[in-house]
Amino acid sequence: MSHLKCFHFNSLQTCCSVLWGEGSSHCVVADPGMVTAAEKETLVRHLGKEGLTPEAILLTHGHFDHIFGVDYLLNRYPWLPVYMHPAERKNVRIAPSYASYIEGCDIANDFQTTDLADGQVLSLAGLSLKVIWTPGHAPGGVCFYDEAGGILLSGDTLFAGAIGRSDLPGGDYDDLIRSVMDRLMGLPGETDVIPGHGPATTIGREAMTNPFLQPFNEPESDPSSWDPLSIDGEL
Repeated sequence: MSHLKCFHFNSLQTCCSVLWGEGSSHCVVADPGMVTAAEKETLVRHLGKEGLTPEAILLTHGHFDHIFGVDYLLNRYPWLPVYMHPAERKNVRIAPSYASYIEGCDIANDFQTTDLADGQVLSLAGLSLKVIWTPGHAPGGVCFYDEAGGILLSGDTLFAGAIGRSDLPGGDYDDLIRSVMDRLMGLPGETDVIPGHGPATTIGREAMTNPFLQPFNEPESDPSSWDPLSIDGEL
């Protein structure tokens, strides 16, 4: 059994997830986006209430709103590894300019990271978390899949009723659609999806209702090959 607690921090309401296995006194903290002292205290208070010590920081990608609290956690728990796909180093490097412009504050981005690879399984906090590489929103975007608990931390790849934006540096719409369709939609329909922003959803709900995942959005479609008679259902 897995336990999950989600917080929404900073002006963009980035989802910070605390995840741990049954009976574990350790946890992982994914996408710590805390900015204010109150937000930092909220997270630490929850860890104390549950008797949890962080074992690792997980980053679904390196955009500024997902890494605000990394430096704070490392100052408090200096032993923590920070797991991130290596393709996200540029996004971490340019994060201060976005943080200053959008959030109006500074951000530390000189922390060391441990590289993630597609298909890698992390054994942390009583959990087995599979890394699923999902480029498109960001070149090194990943999702963390807790198969036993039926939980997917989808970052900014998949939202309830939407997908991530692809107009930021390194983004690619076709890659994003392929990532969602080929890498996520095959997961069990009852899998709980915890996005980087907004409400939770399930794989099944998104497969059935997400307007971005309908056939007309598939990047492989070639308009020159369309047959109007076939589309109309006529012979």
